[in-house]
This record gives sequence, C-alpha cells and structure tokens, in this order.
Amino acid sequence: MVQKVTEVVGVSKDGFAHAAANAVETAATTVRNLRWFRVTELEGKIANQKVEEYHATVKIYFDLD
Repeated sequence: MVQKVTEVVGVSKDGFAHAAANAVETAATTVRNLRWFRVTELEGKIANQKVEEYHATVKIYFDLD
C-alpha cells in the first residue's frame, strides 16, 4: 500500500473542530480512499475585536489505487 498526503485549510464560524471537519468533508468530495488526518496549524480571523472565523490547516492521508 502507498499513501499520498495533501494539505487543505478548513474554515468555520463555529470553532476549530468544525473547521477541521469541513476540510475533511470537502476533500472527500474529490478524493477517494481517505484514511486519516492531522491538524497541523490553527489560526483565526478577528473582526471588531471578536473572533470571526476559525481556520484549521489539515494534512489528509489517502491510499493510492
């Protein structure tokens, strides 16, 4: 078995966990055989002195055919 890794950024207004889930779910629409993921970075956007968005950089590992 050989795996490949891709890095994507998920965004959410509801927290880092939702941002990571959005990244995986969106990748799953175009990539097959997803196996596991690793969150490598957490960031956020601030507007009007409040957190506006959560960003999660996620490495997604998948099997090659």
